[in-house]
Amino acid sequence: WMKEKFSLKHRKVFFTVRTIKLWNSLPVEVVGSETVTANGTLEMLVKELLCDCSSDLEKTRVIWIWICHHIEYDTTALKIKALQSADPEHVFRCRKGVCSGYASLFQRMCSVAGVQCKSVNGHSKGVGYKVGQKISGDPSHAWNMVYLQGRWHLVDATWGAGHVDENLSKFTFQYNEFYFLTHPALFLDDHFPEKADLQLLEQAISLERFEHNVHRRSHFYSMGLKSSQPDTAVIETGNWTFPIRLDKIEFIIRLPHSGSYVLQIFNDSTGYICNYLLVCANPTVKWWPPYPSMLQNPVGPNPETEKAGLLQPSHPDPIIDTQDGCCTLTFVVKRELVFFCTLHTDDPQINPEAKHRHVFQTQKGESVEFRVRLPKSGSYVLRINYKTKNSKAYTSQCNYLITSSNTSIQWPVFPLTYDGWNQNYVLVEPLDGVLPKNSNVFFKLQIPDVEGLSVKGKSHVPLTLSEQGYWEGTCSTDECRELYVTLSYKNEPNSWEYVLQYLVINEQKNN
Repeated sequence: WMKEKFSLKHRKVFFTVRTIKLWNSLPVEVVGSETVTANGTLEMLVKELLCDCSSDLEKTRVIWIWICHHIEYDTTALKIKALQSADPEHVFRCRKGVCSGYASLFQRMCSVAGVQCKSVNGHSKGVGYKVGQKISGDPSHAWNMVYLQGRWHLVDATWGAGHVDENLSKFTFQYNEFYFLTHPALFLDDHFPEKADLQLLEQAISLERFEHNVHRRSHFYSMGLKSSQPDTAVIETGNWTFPIRLDKIEFIIRLPHSGSYVLQIFNDSTGYICNYLLVCANPTVKWWPPYPSMLQNPVGPNPETEKAGLLQPSHPDPIIDTQDGCCTLTFVVKRELVFFCTLHTDDPQINPEAKHRHVFQTQKGESVEFRVRLPKSGSYVLRINYKTKNSKAYTSQCNYLITSSNTSIQWPVFPLTYDGWNQNYVLVEPLDGVLPKNSNVFFKLQIPDVEGLSVKGKSHVPLTLSEQGYWEGTCSTDECRELYVTLSYKNEPNSWEYVLQYLVINEQKNN
């Protein structure tokens, strides 16, 4: 257990060498102190707890653990100030107390043990705190300072014991190691002492700075996170979208309209780890609907796509905002993969066919290309599904958010591809899957190792292989409802297979 504690990433990063050595001197045996019960006086309890301790650190440790496992937060006294008591004997007898009771009991037990300890009063970002709020009035929280190996250290037994729910009606024991000998810089994320010198920092911060600093809860650091940007809890912006970064994790925030919003970032197992107040006072900020429901992590290129062999993405940013509703994404592919891409939106007016027909892929050598045309303005999810050649199931480990606010765009579908269309084939033109009636349409494709290509409309029109390796030719759409690109293989020159289909209509429109 102790080895695991010492390996916590945030301890290594934020604690000084001197503090790490102090922690490493702690023996494993003191962890069992939470099982010690007290049937006599407070002095008798301390004596029993210290029977195997040989240093002030060990004494402090066993006292801390016992209090965190035996003293319950008094939610009734929290609501009725007349019931609150800072008398350590009272807290000891009742096994209940508020923060001042925890602090006074900890100080009294350390005094009995011969360890220098002080109670500290101040403000905190605990239950009831709202991000961005001004802090005023008398101090509302209490904790301790303990003197060990030539310097003062910070502890909070109240927060180490557990937590109170949002309704201030129920306390849950949940031991939190973070608040034992916490580094002062981290302690100041949610504790602000009444006296500046009790911050234990070389340069104290102001109350205003404390109010505006991001409230990073202990779980933020226990996850191994080290920093967050922006570093202020209140973000005032005139833009409709902006990033928030936790170490290497980036969140793209999009506001639906101007106003104030509270953003809470959660971890599934520990609850929220930090929060922000977002303020946009720009009344002209453009409105965007929520992100599509199909948008799932991971978004954009990531370690899983690299592991699969998708490298050198043309768009490392997971959000692509297009003016004309078109974009082309490319990857270098280092493995033999089969791709199947889909486009998703929550807009009920979009034809379900758009999911498959507004993405067209081409693979040439080690490069794969995905062309995307949005059917109309809005937000879409491009899901790049892939599998190895012999695998039965596709994996979806790469999603892009593609947007356009241009209400004039109205792209038709790409041509319909049949099973005979190989992902190594290249279609140069026509890319529109919907063709105008009574028109001559030029076809240009690159399809290797075939005997011939033709376009079937009213009649078969053969395409000619150019010196550059492209099959080319012109076909009329007159008296046609569909056009088909067909090919024949060298071993079956008289057998023609359909690979592409185009629709012919009176005028081009979104399909």
